[in-house]
Amino acid sequence: MNKPVFALLCLCCTSAFAQGNSGDSLSIDLEMQGSFSNSKTPLWLNANKHGLGSLSSDNGYLRAMGVYEKSFNEDTYGLTVGLDMAVASNYKTSGYKNSYRSHLIIQQAYLEGRYKMGVVTIGAKYQSMELLNDDLSSGAQTFGINARPIPQVRVGLSDYWGIPLTRNWLSFKGHLAYGVMTDGAWEESFAKGSEHKFNRNTRYHQKAGYFRIGNTEKFPLTFTIGLEMAAQFGGHVYNWSGNSQDTTVVAYDVALSSSPRSYFNAFVGSGSDNGESKFKNAEGNLLGSWVARLNWNDDNIEVGAYVDHFFEDHSALFFLDYDGYGGKDNNEKLDSRFFRYDFKDALVGLDFKLKNFSYVNQAVVEYMNTRYQSGPVYHDHNQTLATHICGNDQYYNNMIFPGWQHWGQVIGNPLYTSPVYNTDGYIGVENNRFKAWHFAVAGDPFDGFHYRAKLSWQKGWGTYDNPFLYPKDNTSILLEAMYRFADDSHLAGTSVNFAYGADFGSLLGNNSGVQLTVKYTIR
Repeated sequence: MNKPVFALLCLCCTSAFAQGNSGDSLSIDLEMQGSFSNSKTPLWLNANKHGLGSLSSDNGYLRAMGVYEKSFNEDTYGLTVGLDMAVASNYKTSGYKNSYRSHLIIQQAYLEGRYKMGVVTIGAKYQSMELLNDDLSSGAQTFGINARPIPQVRVGLSDYWGIPLTRNWLSFKGHLAYGVMTDGAWEESFAKGSEHKFNRNTRYHQKAGYFRIGNTEKFPLTFTIGLEMAAQFGGHVYNWSGNSQDTTVVAYDVALSSSPRSYFNAFVGSGSDNGESKFKNAEGNLLGSWVARLNWNDDNIEVGAYVDHFFEDHSALFFLDYDGYGGKDNNEKLDSRFFRYDFKDALVGLDFKLKNFSYVNQAVVEYMNTRYQSGPVYHDHNQTLATHICGNDQYYNNMIFPGWQHWGQVIGNPLYTSPVYNTDGYIGVENNRFKAWHFAVAGDPFDGFHYRAKLSWQKGWGTYDNPFLYPKDNTSILLEAMYRFADDSHLAGTSVNFAYGADFGSLLGNNSGVQLTVKYTIR
């Protein structure tokens, strides 16, 4: 028997045995999906699915997911174990002259412990977006749901904790995590023979903190503001030499620091990488978002307005750069002078939930602009020019690391064109300067039936370093309907999901296709 299929069957049998011998919470999902397209898989049939997708015209998978939960001491303590595996067909991604095939995919595997609101997670697990609608939004710019989860150790709060002496009018939620990216073999295969870099064993760090003003038990209006930050650091960076097909030949091998000091630098955003001059930024690839949401939530409606401002370094983080250099080599801090950057780049949106109207009960409208990036000029002060202007932030790209991606899919918002679309072996985002509109609606018009629809339009200019000769545009649509055949308890049953997606334009090409998903759930 094929080893991946045997492993999947073992998971199903193990889950069934656990269900029959425990009174604790156990959920099992068995899923089958097939996608069929005339060219590449359309954007919204592939994106925002935690990386479980392929651009191949015909692809599919068999999947088994099991989650076991046990509570102690009247739910004060808790333990959760999750395993999510898929056997995939035609999940390949083309690089310069090669492709990497994924057969057995361990999508999630984690152990989670809980004490009251405190949670410790070890492994790879899906995490929802904090301030956006997972089903309808185009996606958060830093912590999105577009790429495969990264194995990590994560400590955080499961809900907002009321700060003492504020009577729950001020609360806080946050998390801190370190992990290792798992796509080194994919990167090597994708970049092979292209003279582009690839990385192995890249370390990963993320953290976030959110303050919420408002007490929902007293008044339905709240305001949340937060900071999300991440860093890629450590591991090794390689570069293929010419068109060599010999996997042992590389132009260079740079070992990046993975010392305890590097973990600290990733946390505070300090340090520098090997080979940097006196103009040091920070060790690794530092990035993040300022986020905020104003929310009204009563018995009939929930309405939220939100903003997500992305930054790649300190210039867009603080909107300021020190510019008072002078002295013999223009490297001394002499004057209290700063360069101010404009607030031009952001994702802004509005979402609705109508609680007593089933035909259309959710809607999202978003606008996104990423064209500014602190301006087109990157310049550090030097002996002949004291002016210090550090723009050209190159969102989702980095000089040392392949950028904000995992297994070829951007970790943030998929309107940034993911590396899996590249045909030259470059593991980076070739279109990060764009403006876009995104619309989505969903509803449950009758029992068991759910639908959603998405429409996205964007116009891209490429990057500052490699602009398109002419701007490229793209329109992507999704029409999806799901019907669930539930048993009397509504805890188990079969669901059938049918989706149609299409892309039109010069950015992603003209693609159209359908996707069928059948899922059986046991609770």
